[in-house]
Amino acid sequence: MTHEETVYDALDTAHGGEGQWAFGTGFDEPLAGVDTTVPDGVDPAELGAYCLMLGDDALVLAQRLTQWVTAAPELEEEVAIANTALDLLGQARLLLARAGSAGVLGRSRALATDSIPDEDALAYFRDPDEFRNTGLVEAPGGDFARTVVRLLAATTVRLAVFTRLRESRDPVLAAIAAKGVHELAYQRDHAARWVLRLGDGTPESHRRAQAGADAVWPLLAEVFSPTDVELRLTAAGVAVDPAAVRDEVVAVLTQVLEQATLTVPPWPASEPPRGRTGTHGPELTELLADLQGLAREHPAATW
Repeated sequence: MTHEETVYDALDTAHGGEGQWAFGTGFDEPLAGVDTTVPDGVDPAELGAYCLMLGDDALVLAQRLTQWVTAAPELEEEVAIANTALDLLGQARLLLARAGSAGVLGRSRALATDSIPDEDALAYFRDPDEFRNTGLVEAPGGDFARTVVRLLAATTVRLAVFTRLRESRDPVLAAIAAKGVHELAYQRDHAARWVLRLGDGTPESHRRAQAGADAVWPLLAEVFSPTDVELRLTAAGVAVDPAAVRDEVVAVLTQVLEQATLTVPPWPASEPPRGRTGTHGPELTELLADLQGLAREHPAATW
């Protein structure tokens, strides 16, 4: 039997030796055994801030999707939505842990007890103005048609970013992205199939799918606008400039909507990255109240 030096080595071996590890494999320390040294020339605070952006997108979208559990139109779809949310939650956990390992914890560390790991402190003990997610994942889901259109848009953007992040100079980010692309490819395909089914279905399903697209498209206005942190980290070979994936995202979404016999809404003009800089609507406050309520009421609890 081969002896592995670290937990990472053991997970790597168990999953084919591809230099990756599986989300949700039951270990307590998500980055245990992983070299978390920040690459030379990279500001740890900016690396942590970037991980918060990607992690918060996943965390907030996962929470939106879980709101459909017990409410989806089909039992099988409830399981699919829950699995998608779980995958995103796994990505969020790793990314928030990476932010914590880079020393980016904000006020959360002071509010959480010592027994709470960094990633949980960041998830449960930050206020809305400390979250860095975009408005695309933050907006209420609406009906099921709008939910799958938003999922299609969000996973298309994220897949394009993660595909490029596999070449990041930060090996932790690169490993998270390498695993995430497989999940995101499935999630994008699943959402696309639903958009095709609804758009090219009955007059009522077509109407709802079109209304969903019309509601989601304006939320893309800030998605491709980079922050200064993203630009500096992109220049350092660590991050991805979201503007660089715009053409790919436009091409994919246009193809799906046209095949679904839907009208592609006008592409919104670019807006400043409000969510990435901590500006959010009241809907995020409401979402976080549900997400964080139990942890804040019982900050010393473990489960």
